[in-house]
Amino acid sequence: MIASWYEILLICGIILLPICYETSHKFRYNFKFFVYYFAVMINSLILIPAMLFRAKDVRNLVWAGAFCRHISTVLGLRWELRGADILSRDEAYVIVSNHQSSLDILGMFDFWHVMQKCTVIAKKELLYTGPFGVAAWLAGLIYIDRKNPAKAHSVMNDCTDMLKEKRIKLWVFPEGTRRNTNEIHAFKKGAFHVAVSSQLPIMPVVYSSYSTFLDDKAKILNNGHVIVTTLEPIETKGLTTEDIPALMERVRNVMIETFKATSKEIEVKYGVNGNGLATTLNSGGKGRFRYLDELIKPKLGGGGVGGADAGTPLVSNGSSVKQMVPPLVPDGVHRRKD
Repeated sequence: MIASWYEILLICGIILLPICYETSHKFRYNFKFFVYYFAVMINSLILIPAMLFRAKDVRNLVWAGAFCRHISTVLGLRWELRGADILSRDEAYVIVSNHQSSLDILGMFDFWHVMQKCTVIAKKELLYTGPFGVAAWLAGLIYIDRKNPAKAHSVMNDCTDMLKEKRIKLWVFPEGTRRNTNEIHAFKKGAFHVAVSSQLPIMPVVYSSYSTFLDDKAKILNNGHVIVTTLEPIETKGLTTEDIPALMERVRNVMIETFKATSKEIEVKYGVNGNGLATTLNSGGKGRFRYLDELIKPKLGGGGVGGADAGTPLVSNGSSVKQMVPPLVPDGVHRRKD
């Protein structure tokens, strides 16, 4: 009898899951993040034994990327990398990137094989997140104590010799806290101190806005398309600590310019606004809102990024139209081949 109740509950759960997923955006938001974190933990458990044979080797992160990049497919996220030829250079750089969500890591997993040798500055609290924290440590992540700025700067400066000797890229989120507010916030100085003290170039990497598919306050996570742009490195040779404020402003300005341009491209491509909404008319003539989830189909095969499977935006008269502007696909665009 007990077993039969378990079976009934299991059947009810299987039936209710797709219903809740389709009818409740809050359920879909929490379910997708659960799948994301659970899959990362499982992949970490699988990879830890192999990573033990080359502990603290940043190339372990390429393995992690090969396993975890498929999570994006499950969640309906598409990452379009531009400037792959720049990102793949076998040189040491300090990469600075905007930080909107923990989903940023999924984007990195998608193109870690392009970067090859790259490590990340992360807060030490991540070390205690179970299998993921252990796997990340074995993969050479650099943990810092953000509550102790002096110690954090010391750790970051100590890693510069390793970066130069092994030609490793150091990825830093200079905004610190992740905030999906459709803007790039003020930078902290840590990454720029490392770049100037080691005389390493700064390589800006810009994620387009997540606001077309992610709203943490409203608990919305729909299908999404993100453009990740790698910009030409900015040299730091000859600069001193006195030049850091001007350097920070210069880097942030070029990143803001790219952020606005690529975010606008996504909005125009799918006919949505900054809140991920597109106004359409139904058969009764009444306006309603559609999320980008309805415009980007979940099928990810065949059409590639922004291809036929991406769906066609609708305009206010309800008729389908071709995208309003051709997508910008410059040289060096990287597209996944699953």
